[in-house]
Amino acid sequence: MTTEIIGTDAGDARITWHPAKKARLVLAVSHGAGGGIEARDLQALAAVLPGQGVTVALVEQPWRVAGKRVASPPKTLDVGWRGIWPAVSDPGLPVVSGGRSAGARVACRTATELGAHAVLALSFPLHPPGKPEKSRAGELLGSGVPTLVVQGGNDPFGKPGEFPDGSYELVEVPHGDHGFAVPKRAEITQDRALEIITDGVVQWIASLG
Repeated sequence: MTTEIIGTDAGDARITWHPAKKARLVLAVSHGAGGGIEARDLQALAAVLPGQGVTVALVEQPWRVAGKRVASPPKTLDVGWRGIWPAVSDPGLPVVSGGRSAGARVACRTATELGAHAVLALSFPLHPPGKPEKSRAGELLGSGVPTLVVQGGNDPFGKPGEFPDGSYELVEVPHGDHGFAVPKRAEITQDRALEIITDGVVQWIASLG
């Protein structure tokens, strides 16, 4: 594991690399508006995917590196993501653009422009909690590349059944909330919830060719 500071037009971003020995893909994945790369799903992917030939680049947006508590506006997040792209594509491998929550929106919005191989959208915030009329489905449907959504079954930002028809794939984490936490009373454990995420991503990446 190595860490790299990348200067962008939105400020310094940080990449924590989890390299695969014989990498065939890079997964560049960022955090949401309320947390960092310590999120359980991001850490689980960083632990599992290198063993599957996927180098994982956990990306911290400039606002997070600067120690701010509030995320930058969407356009600024996109600027930061564009700024790290040369670094994640430098190995010369196909790059899957990913993120959780706000990071998933960034990945969808910029995928075609940046030449992403595919998009991994973790906990895609389909709408603000309690406001389904304010849909962000257009961002997801407009990614323009193969896309996988991994969504908690009890995510207040959009349950799996609320998602519109589209060409993307969706993996549901039963009982999971926006951070993929599952209640102790659920029939699956927290460890199993994370396995559903990593297994789903591994299978999807294998299908990309």
